[in-house]
Amino acid sequence: MRRRPRSRRDAGAGTYFSPAPPRVLAHRGLAIDAPENTLLAFLRALSIGVTHIETDVHASVDGVAVISHDPDLHRVAGRTVRIDQLTISELRRVDLGDGQTFASLSEALDAFPHARFNIDLKSSDVVGPAVEAIREAGALGRVLVTSFSDRRREAAVRLLPGVATSTSAWTSALALLLAQLGIGFLLRRALRGIHAVQIPPARYGLRIVTPRIVRMLHTVPVEVHVWTINDPIEMRRLLDIGVDGLVTDRADLALAVLENRSVLGE
Repeated sequence: MRRRPRSRRDAGAGTYFSPAPPRVLAHRGLAIDAPENTLLAFLRALSIGVTHIETDVHASVDGVAVISHDPDLHRVAGRTVRIDQLTISELRRVDLGDGQTFASLSEALDAFPHARFNIDLKSSDVVGPAVEAIREAGALGRVLVTSFSDRRREAAVRLLPGVATSTSAWTSALALLLAQLGIGFLLRRALRGIHAVQIPPARYGLRIVTPRIVRMLHTVPVEVHVWTINDPIEMRRLLDIGVDGLVTDRADLALAVLENRSVLGE
């Protein structure tokens, strides 16, 4: 069995990195029979045994962290209005299907008090509301905050000492380059304060998640999570090279892959 990095709990990241990897992160919940990023989608994922939910937040006009990947309602509700143009009360009246509507981050954290949440901060104005929601829910130890923007991610981390966090886009690119070059001391410096590197499997047609990359990142040590993986064959390949987390729209398939590997002793 491939050696895993030390527990992230040793790095002051609460219980977010438990149980031990490999882990499944349900991307926007399990949206097979439920609208994405809704309480129902989260419930669907958790009810089949998922422990980690990946989600996104924007700020409403009245300063509430609202669960939504997109900045507007066009794709999910056929409306051109933006999240930051509506109040949370107005957003709760939007029909997303299957009896679901927009939920706040506070509602999700309260509704599922044992779930771990991987929270992508999608805008600068959501940092404060998201931090407030995490604090009020007493959820510091079971969330990971991240963003494609270093500035947004770092602002949240400063306000949430000890919270788990993962690389932003630029830091991920730097870490991958240093890992490929095998420059361990610079890699550890670049990833200081980071608990996970979350990256796609490939860029511009080239695989970037390779055995060498994973081994180098594990020396830091950080976990390696790969998004968004929906093919069981690719899931197995990534697990074979030591990836710690699969971010997936098909948490049901990913759990089946993990269970099969456990039965086979892999």
